[in-house]
Amino acid sequence: MGEDRHYDVVIVGGGPAGLTAALYAGRARVNTVLLERGVPGGQLLNTEAIEDYPGFDRITGAELAQRMADQAVKFGVGIEVANVTAIRTQGDHKVVETDNGTYQADFVILSAGGSPKRLGIPGEAEYQGKGVSQCAVCDGAFFKNEEVAVVGGGDAAIEEGTFLTRYATKVYIIHRRHEFRAQAILVEAARQNPKIEFVLDTVVEEIKGSDLGVTEMVLKHAESGERRSLKVGAAFIFIGFLPNTEFFKEPDHLEHDQLGFLITDNDMQTSVPGVYAVGDVRSQLTRQITTAVGDATTAVIHAVKQLETKQHHPTTVPVDAWGEAKKLAGG
Repeated sequence: MGEDRHYDVVIVGGGPAGLTAALYAGRARVNTVLLERGVPGGQLLNTEAIEDYPGFDRITGAELAQRMADQAVKFGVGIEVANVTAIRTQGDHKVVETDNGTYQADFVILSAGGSPKRLGIPGEAEYQGKGVSQCAVCDGAFFKNEEVAVVGGGDAAIEEGTFLTRYATKVYIIHRRHEFRAQAILVEAARQNPKIEFVLDTVVEEIKGSDLGVTEMVLKHAESGERRSLKVGAAFIFIGFLPNTEFFKEPDHLEHDQLGFLITDNDMQTSVPGVYAVGDVRSQLTRQITTAVGDATTAVIHAVKQLETKQHHPTTVPVDAWGEAKKLAGG
């Protein structure tokens, strides 16, 4: 275990929300560290191309992640590789336990995001970002005038499937059961859409493709066992999303919605004082890069004001710390 380290702000998670939080904290000259268990970028690293982020007609997820990381470390924020195992309150401070030692902070910003549930079938991982997607808003426009498939039976699957009809000539909504979990009004609206076709009592066994991306899906009827091929250019999978909120244990209970996403106020504060939630981990209407960036901006500005209230004096980060942080970030 490493030494015990104290910071004004500890950011947990290095996706777009975490990197934005790091940027604003660095610019405010508060002593900050960002903890990321892997390469900074989060879900950006699973996105081949981004066309809906202001200022960029088109940019890869990896390139945008690298630019964000470089900009954060430019202002002196350290990015450290550490897997967070627990977060708890100790007096006026928060204690962040990791496999690389313990960190203490006045404030913690949770930007650990989450992960879409996977089907766990052949081809799903291979064609991720090449036709396999978990975001219709992000990737739907890439499949204009093509036939696509949506997998799932909840609100997200129906809503995203309906959204995809703006671009696709046909949208197959594949559900393993005969009845949907989605709200009846959403299902009724989808049934009236001439571009949508329901494929019920059916599971997806495999996703196939070529060097250019997804070309077909292998389907199996749940009752008869009959298999068939469905020619599509993309597979949008909406079977659930798991937020990374397992860090806090009782008595530091974080209020959350029925799906596990953290509930915050307008300043991004959770039910535990001193803890903020931003980005995909937060309960909100939509989860986009732009909303993650906005959440993080609000959280950091509020935290800085709280530090000022406590008569905080800005900490000057040594130049060598900046250099080491940039090195860790791959700069």
